[in-house]
Amino acid sequence: MTDIKIAVADGTSLPAYLARPASSPSSVGVIVVHELFGVNPDIRGVADDLASAGFLTIAPEFYHRDAAPGRWLERDDAGRSEGFGYLGRLGRDQALADVAAGLEWLRSQPGIERVAVVGFSAGGHLGYLAACRLPVSRTAVLYGGWLTGTDIPMSQPTPTLDLTAGITGRVLYLVGEDDALIDAGQREQIRTALAAAGVDHELVSYPGVGHAFFWPGTPPFSRAARDDAWRRIVELLAS
Repeated sequence: MTDIKIAVADGTSLPAYLARPASSPSSVGVIVVHELFGVNPDIRGVADDLASAGFLTIAPEFYHRDAAPGRWLERDDAGRSEGFGYLGRLGRDQALADVAAGLEWLRSQPGIERVAVVGFSAGGHLGYLAACRLPVSRTAVLYGGWLTGTDIPMSQPTPTLDLTAGITGRVLYLVGEDDALIDAGQREQIRTALAAAGVDHELVSYPGVGHAFFWPGTPPFSRAARDDAWRRIVELLAS
């Protein structure tokens, strides 16, 4: 496990955490897209777990234009405030340029034939956006918010959900039914858009589960939902 830097088309340098499989790597490389708090130990843990499952994995720092390399945020009010500041300055074209750079880097590695994306919350939004615009083979979106509106720069000038017809890979969308950020109406909009566009997809909602259920040690954590989500993610990547 190491840190690397990847050149981006806009002339910036994208720091990323790299996790390599110990042996028998898959032909699928994976980009893990962080949530509001950056590439924190939780995100690095996901990358490590994916590497243990056989996938060459990178977790890029999408705030790199604003934050110092290696900067990640605590899950508290100060971290949330700083994170929303960074998110509010991350434009759609910048985010896509970063994912495109990650795709190119992974595809340049021996044995990698396809690239998948796994994204959490704001990173789930970026994962969905990338699936709409880039050659992503599989996308796991964990409670990706703001898809139906224009609340963040990544969802402007028109809602990211409006770009759904551009998806060419398979999408797995995972969300809790008690998610305060993604209510039943939004879940139905997402489901309808994917079906209308003929996207190969599955939308799974977990009863009694809230936003950010994936992280042990946090109030929303659900062991049952996390275990089911992880099984589905690995199956998606291996399919």
